[in-house]
Amino acid sequence: MSAIPQIQFSYDEYLARERISQTKSEYYAEQIFAMSGGTPRHNTIGVNLVATSRNRLRGTPCRPFNSDQRIRIQACGLATYPDVSFVCGELELDSQDVDAIVNPRVIFEVLSKSTESYDRGKKFDFYRQLNSLREYVLISQEEAQVECFTRQSNGDWLLSIHKGIGSTLTLSTVAIEIPLTDIYEDVLFASESGVQCGVY
Repeated sequence: MSAIPQIQFSYDEYLARERISQTKSEYYAEQIFAMSGGTPRHNTIGVNLVATSRNRLRGTPCRPFNSDQRIRIQACGLATYPDVSFVCGELELDSQDVDAIVNPRVIFEVLSKSTESYDRGKKFDFYRQLNSLREYVLISQEEAQVECFTRQSNGDWLLSIHKGIGSTLTLSTVAIEIPLTDIYEDVLFASESGVQCGVY
């Protein structure tokens, strides 16, 4: 039995749907993929990141954007919404999509069980095609752990892991440091025993 053909959408059709949709979707290879909503922990981490990074980036040419900001990767055609992104200098917008940024310097994704393999794998492959991208940061919502991939001058990506609530994330390409206590403020973790413990 042959596979059922998938409906194909042009990018303009995708944009028309996004303008009236109550939820966000990714676009890739003429397909539209619904993005699931985040958990309270996921959303708290995202809000914390924008708030603390906004203060630290003040006075620099860089600024943060939250998960409502669409990013388009022109090399592969992906349109998506990172949890947080930084842009330094003048915004560069997609010629077809004036609401999509094409030059993020740093991208953050908060990991979840349903998207972790994608964020670590294919999505990172896509993000690496952004010439502007210098750091890609993965944040656990299950424990106090942050992984930062930094692009080296030879094109390789160097991984640094910041584990434990007393650690500090260093973003060398924007010259700021973010304590994990700021990232995980008001975040509750479920311990192995089921008892809730948090950072306040």
